Amino acid sequence: MTSGDGGQREWMREQLRLASQHFSVEPEGEPVFGWRDRTIGSRAMGSHGARWLRVSWADPQWAEGEYWTGNEDAKGIEGVPKPTVLDLYEWGAEAYRNRAELMTLIVDQQCSVSPELRSELALASAWWADLRHALDALGKHRTERGGHTQDVVTTRLLAFFGSSIDPTVSAWVTAHGDLNWTNVTQPDLYLLDWESWGVRMVGYDAATLYVLSLRAPDTARHVRDTFSDVLDSPDGIRAQLYVIARYLKRVEVGDFADYADVLHGHARQLMDRM
Repeated sequence: MTSGDGGQREWMREQLRLASQHFSVEPEGEPVFGWRDRTIGSRAMGSHGARWLRVSWADPQWAEGEYWTGNEDAKGIEGVPKPTVLDLYEWGAEAYRNRAELMTLIVDQQCSVSPELRSELALASAWWADLRHALDALGKHRTERGGHTQDVVTTRLLAFFGSSIDPTVSAWVTAHGDLNWTNVTQPDLYLLDWESWGVRMVGYDAATLYVLSLRAPDTARHVRDTFSDVLDSPDGIRAQLYVIARYLKRVEVGDFADYADVLHGHARQLMDRM
C-alpha cells in the first residue's frame, strides 16, 4: 500500500468498519487520516455515548513494542489532560497487523492541521498555564520508555551541527515526544497521540512547540515566555537543536520543505549563543 493512494484509504475505511462492528459502535462523519495514512479515526456512537475510534496498521515486524502500545501505556500518567483508551482490538494477516483503540472523545479542536503553525493562535492565559502544569506533571512521571540516550543525542547533534556543540545532556525527564501543534487542542488543552512518549532530554516538548511556531511570532513568544527557564538553559538549547535536526531529516523524505530555511535560520542563532 502507498500513502495517499485511494485504494489504501478505501482499505482503511474497511478496517474502521470492522473495528466499529467489533465494538458495536457506529462511526459518524468523515474519518480523519493520520500521517502518511498510517491511522484512521472517527467519532463513534454506541450504547455508552460518543467515543473516538482509532485504527492503526503496521507490518507485523513493527506491530509491537512501545510505539505500538503508547496510547494504552499512557493511561497511568496523572495530571495531564489526554484521551483514555477504553478498549482494544487487534487483528490482521501475514502482510499487516491492525490495532483498534476505542477512546474517550475529545471535542476540542486541534490547534493546527499541520505540525508547524501557519497562523497565529489566540489562546487564553489559562491555556498556557495549563500547558506548563501538564508538562511539569508529565516530566515527573517515572518510566523506562523512550529510547533516547546520550549516544543518540550525541550522534544526531554531531551529524547536523558538528563538534563545536557540547552534546552532554544534564537531565532527563518524561516527555510526550511528538508535541507538535496537531497534538494539542483548544480552547481547552488536551494532549493527543501518545505513541512516542518516554524519556527525553529536559525541554524536548517545549522545544518542539517553539521550533514549530517560528512562523507565528506572537505564539512563539508565548511559548518562550511560558518555558523561558527551560528553553534558555543549556539543555533547552540542545533540545531545540535536536528538534531542528529531527525535522530536517523529515525534509529528506519530502516533508517540511518550505520550513527548512526557518529551521536552518534558528539553528544558526542557537549555535551563536552556544
